[in-house]
Amino acid sequence: MGQGLWRVARNQQLQHQGYSGQGYLTREHGRRIASNNVSNTSHRKQAQGGIDIYHLLKTRKSKEQEGFINLEMLPPELSFTILSYLNATDLCLASCVWQDLANDELLWQGLCKSTWGHCSIYNKNPPLGFSFRKLYMQLDEGSLTFNANPDEGVNYFMSKGILDDSPKEIAKFIFCTRTLNWKKLRIYLDERRDVLDDLVTLHNFRNQFLPNALREFFRHIHAPEERGEYLETLITKFSHRFCACNPDLMRELGLSPDAVYVLCYSLILLSIDLTSPHVKNKMSKREFIRNTRRAAQNISEDFVGHLYDNIYLIGHVAA
Repeated sequence: MGQGLWRVARNQQLQHQGYSGQGYLTREHGRRIASNNVSNTSHRKQAQGGIDIYHLLKTRKSKEQEGFINLEMLPPELSFTILSYLNATDLCLASCVWQDLANDELLWQGLCKSTWGHCSIYNKNPPLGFSFRKLYMQLDEGSLTFNANPDEGVNYFMSKGILDDSPKEIAKFIFCTRTLNWKKLRIYLDERRDVLDDLVTLHNFRNQFLPNALREFFRHIHAPEERGEYLETLITKFSHRFCACNPDLMRELGLSPDAVYVLCYSLILLSIDLTSPHVKNKMSKREFIRNTRRAAQNISEDFVGHLYDNIYLIGHVAA
């Protein structure tokens, strides 16, 4: 009885204030509509290009019962943009649903060139029945073969017409590819010095500080784990290439390829000394300057000091 009287009094109060049940619902509905309009306007303004993202959201709302967006309902350029973020495995799975979209040649061409930046076949007229999806599978298989046996891997690429039988083409392929096993690659380059020569000439060390240039060099051509003839060959080739890329600097500092060779060895030894946990007494800057200038007397003390600072702050040149 008390609750019934309370409801009657409350309704009379709301009617007196102009908030009848119908008016309250009407106003509340109006506020929700206004809020939705502001939200939709905000999404449109924030989206770059506007219509693409709004169309995407609108399509998703109408397809909620399906659980995902139907890419065939979107503009083609937007669908291709979405699919371009997929790797090869996911793109193959997407082709089970959107066959025409996921099998597009531009998508597979982008995958090929983003993983294998240079192949001889890129610059040739494609043979009959050529597809970049098939080429991707061949490049992937050839890379796996190379990582097991480098010679067989290179022969596979040549047999498929992917690479020409040329040291320069092989060097470009190695330079632009990051899927090759560096240990197998080191063995291959040690045996194929003609490919190594062309690979070194692909580096541009112009206006680079010597330790930074050496790091870049060893990122493409990994240094051996032990000293030996192959390491000496790498440092010799690097020294000549660095001097060829910086002739003005070499004249200004009075450096020759032999002097750069000495500096490179000093940087490698210093890197080991400063980074190895087995070395307790680290080499000081003064000691490094004294030892280096003893081997190369015409090098300025300030220049050698900058070399030490670079290794101390950035780290190993061949890590």
